Amino acid sequence: MQDPFLPSLTVAAVRDAAENPGRSRLLQGMVLMLSEKSYAATTILDIVRAARVSKRTFYEHFTDKEQCFLATYTMLSKGLLQSIRTAAECHKEVEAQLEAALEAYFVVLEASSSLTRAFLAEVHAAGPAAIRQRRTIHGQFAGLLIQLVTRARVQRPELCPLTPEMATAIVGGINELLLLTLEEGSDGRLTRVRQTASQLIRAAVTPLPDELAPRPERRTRATKSARRNR
Repeated sequence: MQDPFLPSLTVAAVRDAAENPGRSRLLQGMVLMLSEKSYAATTILDIVRAARVSKRTFYEHFTDKEQCFLATYTMLSKGLLQSIRTAAECHKEVEAQLEAALEAYFVVLEASSSLTRAFLAEVHAAGPAAIRQRRTIHGQFAGLLIQLVTRARVQRPELCPLTPEMATAIVGGINELLLLTLEEGSDGRLTRVRQTASQLIRAAVTPLPDELAPRPERRTRATKSARRNR
């Protein structure tokens, strides 16, 4: 079975495929079905047919469709994050690492826009556990961005640190832009969001000019009097 999704598998996933071939085939079956139809329209029968295994094999590994979806989402997300790390590690310059990380992220997502839509837009249909897992994955991506910016500040200490809150906001903004692009039917243009993502990160870590930087509050006589009378 050809896997339509392209992120490199983690060592653990490769080991799991060797030790649990039935489970691995079911995950691939879920991937195949999500590339063809929505999560809500996908049935357990669809999954086992795509995986070429029996229903008995399905229930040996998963209690329901939601659990299979969650396992598939986790596997592919780990592979995506590994692809990002690998791409970044191929460069010595930290700015090149950041651009390579973003490039890897968008190239992988564009490789199968139907799956990207499923995991971004339909995750709510898979239940609270899937939503929590998405939050965890997004947090890991935000953490990776923080690591890259922290490395960049070693060479360029004038850069502002990327806070967890800002990193989370950037990841959330990126995914909203991806959803908007998919909803507009622009499947082949996901990589165009990369430029905006790069601009967001640069804007977050670039110090403001002196004339725009926040200044200490000036305490006027009225302010001082009001505070004394509290």
